[in-house]
Amino acid sequence: PKLLPVSLPVPTAIESAGKKVNAKSIMGMMSLGLDSGEKVTVIADGTDEQQAVEDIEAYLIKGKVS
Repeated sequence: PKLLPVSLPVPTAIESAGKKVNAKSIMGMMSLGLDSGEKVTVIADGTDEQQAVEDIEAYLIKGKVS
């Protein structure tokens, strides 16, 4: 399993508390300072956007992408 979502198939961003970061950037993800259970918005655009959203969900919940 991949530990980071760096191989997302389409441009993907995560937004929380008015801050939007590139989901492929571990530094960007860390800068959000997300707490367990916090709600985020995932923005993906492209033919594989559903896969990208599922990968981000798995990463945020389990800490890895299958």
